[in-house]
Amino acid sequence: MKLLFLNTSERTGGAAVAANRLMHALQSAGIDVKMLVRDKTTDNCSVVSLNDSFVKRKINFFRFVWERLVIFICNHFNRKDLFKVSIANTGTDISKHPLVQEADIIHLHWINQGFLSLKDIRKLIKLGKPIVWTMHDMWPCTGICHHAWGCDKFMLSCGQCKFLDSKSNIDLSYRILKGKGFIIKSDIHIVAVSSWLKNLAKKSALTKRLNISVIPNVIDTAIFYPTVRKDARLLLSIPMQKRVVLMGAARIDDPIKGLDFLREALGVLSNGCRDDILLVLFGGMKGDISFLSSFPVEVLYLGSISDTQKIARLYAAADVTVCPSFYETFGQTITEAMACGCPVVSFDNSGQTDIIDHKHNGYLAKYKDANDLATGIRWVLDNENKEALSLACAKKVQENYTEKVVAEKYLSLYNSLLERK
Repeated sequence: MKLLFLNTSERTGGAAVAANRLMHALQSAGIDVKMLVRDKTTDNCSVVSLNDSFVKRKINFFRFVWERLVIFICNHFNRKDLFKVSIANTGTDISKHPLVQEADIIHLHWINQGFLSLKDIRKLIKLGKPIVWTMHDMWPCTGICHHAWGCDKFMLSCGQCKFLDSKSNIDLSYRILKGKGFIIKSDIHIVAVSSWLKNLAKKSALTKRLNISVIPNVIDTAIFYPTVRKDARLLLSIPMQKRVVLMGAARIDDPIKGLDFLREALGVLSNGCRDDILLVLFGGMKGDISFLSSFPVEVLYLGSISDTQKIARLYAAADVTVCPSFYETFGQTITEAMACGCPVVSFDNSGQTDIIDHKHNGYLAKYKDANDLATGIRWVLDNENKEALSLACAKKVQENYTEKVVAEKYLSLYNSLLERK
């Protein structure tokens, strides 16, 4: 069996991380897997780049800019929402690429920002090979948005798109959704990384008639595993006497990540005269970090961290990880923390509900309810069975998200598709 993964980037973004981990898991199971990307950053021989010459790099950069320019014009030059949508109006025809030709199964991951156009995807379908498409966000089942933010227009026809500030029923989102109509007529097998995402895809005008499986992302348990909290704190110079509340994201000041709700929840806790809490934050920030001084507890901001070993030690050092995101298609941070034995408090609205079993290995707070978020943090910090709670976290990951478990689920899917061919 020869598999070909398609993803815009080798390393940048959550989908790239997930695709790489899955590729490694399948290779460890003896499967021949290659990944074709536009942007390659390592010397991994299993990853092949389309940017293998100066001319191709310039052409592909132009494609990226062209797509963004069309969006920028259609959204009335609103930079704020520029990367919340993709239109796949340009890309690279890879249907004759040697890796595509030799593949038994083509597996799409995140293919936006000028990597593949809708026309390019149609050409792949016409090859007649089994195609799997893992939904790392909502784009495969919407007109143009990567997350609908509560909008349900993708269930019918899109139009009047809020990311375009549009009042028209036949705007760019409507036209792109119509252009994606070939998806529902195809035999593409959709994989959703959470039950929540599957439920949305089953309501979409584009994907509701397709076969949809739920297979989670892989967690690298060779890196993320339980260690002694005391040792982790010594390595990171975190005071032993503090109750450590941890939050991390690629960009923690992204409004989607809900940092303001965490601040409000910590305010509720501090009103209870708790002065033992240390909030540890990691992740990028675009703006001034001086606003962190407004938090009602002591804050340690570590900036952006790319070293996964250090991130694993942070999870091990924390008493609780908080994920107050407005939505999570899966919950990579949640599963990584739990793999290290750290309980997680999160909202109960999206992909995290597959991972956290309420009051068993974490706490699911009511959506956008800072008071309940505070209750969840308190429940973990004051829990009398901390060891059992930690063991339950690690057990959930070992039973559902390891390389072996996830690879077996994908292999079962791949084999079923080849048998039907």
